[in-house]
Amino acid sequence: MSDESNLPEGEEQPHLLLVDDDATFTRVMARAMTSRGLRVSVAHSAEEGFSVAEQDVPDYAVLDLKMEGDSGLVLLPKLLALDPEMRVVILTGYSSIATAVEAIKRGAANYLCKPADADDVLTALVSEHADLDSLVPENPMSVDRLQWEHIQRVLAEHDGNISATARALGMHRRTLQRKLQKRPVRR
Repeated sequence: MSDESNLPEGEEQPHLLLVDDDATFTRVMARAMTSRGLRVSVAHSAEEGFSVAEQDVPDYAVLDLKMEGDSGLVLLPKLLALDPEMRVVILTGYSSIATAVEAIKRGAANYLCKPADADDVLTALVSEHADLDSLVPENPMSVDRLQWEHIQRVLAEHDGNISATARALGMHRRTLQRKLQKRPVRR
């Protein structure tokens, strides 16, 4: 479903910078945004994102809130210093009202909770005002689900190595193994 009508008319394709440490997410989102008429650059850290932006200043940016190294909130003002008109959306799997407010205060055009599809992101990029009612989902994830998601993310970062993941999480390896044997917690 192409939604090019929401993009500003112009001779050149609008440039989107996508910064997220999840390689699968960036690959899928970049493909979806390209099919919607954007020229997409991808970075997997705040530092890499700023370097890409310095070389080719984007019209839009989508930043993950939590990444290795600097967060999206640290990168946000640096990008806006390059171009104060840039539309920036903060995307996070760990939504809270506090981070949503902080993102908007620092100049984000909008704040979205994962999972968000390409249409959600495009709408957030081009909408004039952040929808404050949708900053945090009506039914946020439970603490158990957040813990499960975090364990899965750290496990993926350590290529499935249980011992390395346990060390990174500060828990005993057998405790981690027991948690991994349980079924995923529903929201």
